[in-house]
Amino acid sequence: MYNLSCYNPSSFILVGIPGLEKFHIWIGIPFCVIYVVAIVGNSILLYLIAVEHSLHEPMFFFLSMLATTDLVLSTATVPKLLSNLWLDSREITFSGCLTQMFFLHFSFVVDSAILLAMAFDRYVAICFPLRYTTILTPQVIIKLAVGTVVRSFSVILPDVFLLKRLPFCRTRIIPHTYCEHIGVARLSSADISVNIWYGFSVPLMTVISDVIFIAISYTFILRAVFHLSSQGARQKALSTCGSHVCVILMFYTPAFFSILAHRFGHSVPQKILILFANLYVAIPPALNPIIYGVKTKQIQEKFILLFSLKKTQ
Repeated sequence: MYNLSCYNPSSFILVGIPGLEKFHIWIGIPFCVIYVVAIVGNSILLYLIAVEHSLHEPMFFFLSMLATTDLVLSTATVPKLLSNLWLDSREITFSGCLTQMFFLHFSFVVDSAILLAMAFDRYVAICFPLRYTTILTPQVIIKLAVGTVVRSFSVILPDVFLLKRLPFCRTRIIPHTYCEHIGVARLSSADISVNIWYGFSVPLMTVISDVIFIAISYTFILRAVFHLSSQGARQKALSTCGSHVCVILMFYTPAFFSILAHRFGHSVPQKILILFANLYVAIPPALNPIIYGVKTKQIQEKFILLFSLKKTQ
């Protein structure tokens, strides 16, 4: 029975943000505001793309996928964070921990793949504008979407089974606000070298390959843009990529900083790393719809039209 309980623990305890316990109530307020902004912003974005036929284009289809993934990412982490900070609800079941861990990492890899698909969309639109509709047909877009989800699912699902095989007899206290693969694996008294190898290498190499292909796409895009004869055409071409570049920088920069900080930043206080990790999963889902709303003229026009119609009714 002892061994059975080790391999099938009933629950874990999420500590929260160690060292900042007396500020938990205040820390929860900005996270609640950010979460509400993420839910409202992405929901409006999905609604506009669904009801407006002029937005039924490949770029906006990928944008709707990004908004959906952002909703999953923020909902998988922030509500549990708020219940921890405000209600002192620290317990999470083993199955709940695995579920949260899966959707956290799955959303990250899906987001990366969607950004690559959006880079490919911009590459075709700028480098082959006359062949855009013949290259990015509905069948191709569906294949890209399915491939994105299947690849991410296949990469992250083994994490669940790698954790389920471990015994947790030593401690079940997680010094964090949410469950992530390596953090949970380190609680086990067994050898976790496979978890470390797979947890860091495979998803990271997947994301790095996405970054490389995005960089290659934008190399071709910039080369095509600067070969345009008209300055106005160059500015228009670059403006169509502006929002995408902002989202790419906002997604990858803190992600790699967080990975490097956890790997090499041993002098950085744990509470700072945990706080930054929570900001990373909360802020991008809130800012993505704002960036696209401000920088994409079509969404901006439909957003203004939507609220002007509501005011006149």
